[in-house]
Parts: sequence; structure tokens; C-alpha cells
Amino acid sequence: MAEGTPVATVTSICIYPIKSCRGICVSQAPLCSTGFRWDRQWLVVNAKGRAYTQRVEPKLALVDVELPTEAFSGGWEPDSNSFLAIKAEGMGELKVPLKEPSQITDGVSVWEWSGAALDEGDEATAWFSNYLGKPSRLIRFNEASEVRPVDPDYANGYKVMFSDGYPFLLASQGSLDALNFQLTEPIPINRFRPNILVDGCEPFAEDLWQKIRVNKLTFHGVKLCSRCKVPTIDQETAVRGSEPTETLVKFRSDKVLRPNKKQQGKVYFGQNMVCSECLSPGKESIVKVGDPVYVLNKISSLVDAPA
Repeated sequence: MAEGTPVATVTSICIYPIKSCRGICVSQAPLCSTGFRWDRQWLVVNAKGRAYTQRVEPKLALVDVELPTEAFSGGWEPDSNSFLAIKAEGMGELKVPLKEPSQITDGVSVWEWSGAALDEGDEATAWFSNYLGKPSRLIRFNEASEVRPVDPDYANGYKVMFSDGYPFLLASQGSLDALNFQLTEPIPINRFRPNILVDGCEPFAEDLWQKIRVNKLTFHGVKLCSRCKVPTIDQETAVRGSEPTETLVKFRSDKVLRPNKKQQGKVYFGQNMVCSECLSPGKESIVKVGDPVYVLNKISSLVDAPA
């Protein structure tokens, strides 16, 4: 499919510096080798080094994070006065230096991966232990020594930090509107925690996008995003409910979308993506709100979509 009229426009870009904590919506975001810079670079772990996520600690949804505005400019580097600021109700502000710490923690694990990570120190340990009411540490991915590859069956040669599995999650406003039309109480897009939200396309058109162009960058849709419990957690209150999963089961389950494929009891919302330019990112590798989205290639039906 030749590049012609754009099918959608980027309307929101969100970065989630600490896995499972609140995101930062920005007007532009530079790419790095693992996705958007700063995305899921930090992780809260328990005393055994295992990842805490909203699945078991929904209170993480209420942790606000801030980065310097200039952190989202291409080529910017932090200095000794650059911090990740962390806030939550009833807690003092925690300021974590963006300069990498020197202390290493071994035995960190998230899903299938385990390795060593940078430890953000005792002040961060005390803050998160106090907030969650159990021993916790804040750690940072150590790119100097560790690599966490994307599943090669779907996207060989790509890597992530502490994302669930892929560098980017893209969803469309049309898909959210179609879901909300069926819900008694509409939900915001933050339930699904996408990196890129687009508008202007048909609902769930992104399911079929194999290859798209955004601001001269080439993204590949590699796997429909199966959803866990997190979308059922209200990101403003940390209260878990039954929706939207109950409704998604009715029209976005593998039984409905892929009846002839192996059934795994999954529901889908959004498309996991990789970006070719992440293999050799430059200062101009930036996605901006307002960028047009061109579809270069798409599959003919959901039955053929990787999932």
C-alpha cells in the first residue's frame, strides 16, 4: 500500500517512567533503543527483587512522576540538578537524580527476565516501603550490562527495559469510543496505558496495521495487545472493578475475533509495535502530537493478525 492520505493523527503521547505508576503526557517524545526515552526505565521491586505492578499493588496507580520538560528534547542529557520527582498523597516528594546511581542490585526479575539493575538508594527504598507498607526498592534498568530482548517470534532484534513485552503500545480514540458506547460508565484511555493515541481512523483499524509511518519513522505492528487486570483499575482511585473486561469479552475476545485459532481466553485492545529507527536512533527520531499517521501496509483480516 503506497503512502497517500494520512489515516489518523497522533493526539497523545504518554511516557511511563516507573512501571505501573502514572504516566506523563507530552507534546513530543524522542526515541531510544528500547522505545520512547525514559519509558519504563524504573521499576519498584519487593525484598526478593521481583517486580511490583498494579496487578498486585494497585496503589502504584496513584504515584505521580515528573521529569524536566527538556528531558523530552532530542539529545538532552541530565546534569547534577536533573531529577525524577515522585509524589503521592500523604507522602513527601522524592527526588531521584537522573544521573545513574553506582550501586548495583542483583536478582531483579520482571516476567521472564532476570538480571542486575541500578539501585536508587535508601531514600527511595524508605519512600516506597512506607507508601506500600512492605519492603520495596526503586531500581533502574542498567543498559550498560543488561539486555531484555523482545520475543523474537514477533519482533527479532528489538529490546525493551521494563515494559511488559514491546517498546510501544498504540491505540485509537475510535476504539475507545466504540468501547465506551457499550459501557454504562465510560472510561478514559489511561486505563489501557498506551504510549501513542491516534484519532481519525475507524474503531480498531490499528489491529490491521502492519507498517505505518509517523514523522518519517517506520513502526511495525507485531502483536495484538492482550489485556490483563490493569484496565479494570480506576487510575484515579486505584479501585478495581469488572469493567471494561466484561464488555471486552463480548466483542474483543479471541473467541469472537479469532474463532478458528487456539483459544486462550484473552481480550484485545491496542497494537504492540516496534520502530525500525530504534535499532539506530538519532537526535531527530522524535514523535510529536499532531504528526500524521500513514498506513504503508496492513493485513486483510484479524484472523491473520499475530496475537
